[in-house]
Amino acid sequence: MTCVYLQREDLEQNIRRFYNIHLTQTLFGDWAIVKEWGRIGSPGTVREEWFDTEEIAQSRLTSLLKYRANRGYQETKR
Repeated sequence: MTCVYLQREDLEQNIRRFYNIHLTQTLFGDWAIVKEWGRIGSPGTVREEWFDTEEIAQSRLTSLLKYRANRGYQETKR
């Protein structure tokens, strides 16, 4: 299972956001990306994406990380 926690903070603009991504295999052998995002300190919104193979899921994870990095998110330790 892969877990990545991203944060974006800009106190001048009152931005304190997180984006949490989990890549995991399901009980039936499929792969899922579970995404949670929201304001730091508040419960986030959770969405799941399902994939047939690990390679497709890993590719989607890479594109999500690239997109979030372009939007100012940085990987941090939780």
